[in-house]
Amino acid sequence: MTWSATARGAHQPDNTAFTQQRLPAWQPLLSASIALPLFFCAGLAFIGLGLGLYCSSNGIRELEHDYTGSSDAGNCSECAAATEGGAPPPNCSCAWYFSLPELFQGPVYLYYELTNFYQNNRRYGVSRDDAQLSGLAGALRNPTDECAPYRYSAAGLPVAPCGAIANSLFNDSFSVWHQRETGGPYVEVPLDRTGIAWWTDYHVKFRNPPLVNGSLALAFEGTAPPPNWHRPVYELSTDPNNTGFINQDFVVWMRTAALPTFRKLYARIRQGNYSAGLPRGAYLVNITYNYPVSAFGGHKLIIFSSISWMGGKNPFLGIAYLVVGSLCILMGFVMLVVYILYQDQDEDDDDDD
Repeated sequence: MTWSATARGAHQPDNTAFTQQRLPAWQPLLSASIALPLFFCAGLAFIGLGLGLYCSSNGIRELEHDYTGSSDAGNCSECAAATEGGAPPPNCSCAWYFSLPELFQGPVYLYYELTNFYQNNRRYGVSRDDAQLSGLAGALRNPTDECAPYRYSAAGLPVAPCGAIANSLFNDSFSVWHQRETGGPYVEVPLDRTGIAWWTDYHVKFRNPPLVNGSLALAFEGTAPPPNWHRPVYELSTDPNNTGFINQDFVVWMRTAALPTFRKLYARIRQGNYSAGLPRGAYLVNITYNYPVSAFGGHKLIIFSSISWMGGKNPFLGIAYLVVGSLCILMGFVMLVVYILYQDQDEDDDDDD
């Protein structure tokens, strides 16, 4: 089959510089005088930034305590022993005593830490209903299949919030008390529980369903709490701006961690006489022990930490920058040696040509 000149011309692109690819092009030709300075400059920049991050991380002060109770003689061991047979007894509490010889510079952040807890498990991570958590009325009573087996209760009611993440909500609680003088009374340290969740989570992603006759409880009527919860979601707090799906403890927990050992923010200490930090003296942390960890071989820690311009304590980022910067410097020296050894050979080859 032959094509006529007219038919062949109809399928040809226009005779322009762009369609015929006659535009001028530029391609970088890397030479030793360009590549070597780039490697050395990048290496020095990474090392400088890494040193700054590492020193800043080391300057952060932390005070932590493992209150799991399974491997120590602390008074949390009784609560830990009770969890081996299931949930701990109601209102099981223990205490952690410590003292500070000098000011613990603020602002001070209070975290809880869990170990050997795989929130990054794929099946666990998708066991939630984002439409339900955004307050959509239709999704509230029709949870997604991803929430199974925590989709419906034994009585057939839809679970709100549904899924394994919500069902495993961390529910230990802490209060901090300060004794300024030996033998004096303990004074409660105010804990700021507001603003601990990401702004986008609290204001955008998580919303309560529309109120019914001005009542949040009526909005959740006909639903059941997750099996491990002792109260419905609308009773997580007495503050109407911090209950239901917008409870900040709940919102913080629902942002799953990437590693099996993780920390989550519990409160800030930045009010009253403690705005500059924790003054010297004796302290008592009263712990309400509810969360069982013996089933998965985990540990629970409570941590007081200061912060820096880079955030909390995290030496990994500084070490990573130092390693990458050192590799850039090393590769620069390797390429410099190769260039010096073979430079004369290249010049001889050019002369022979």
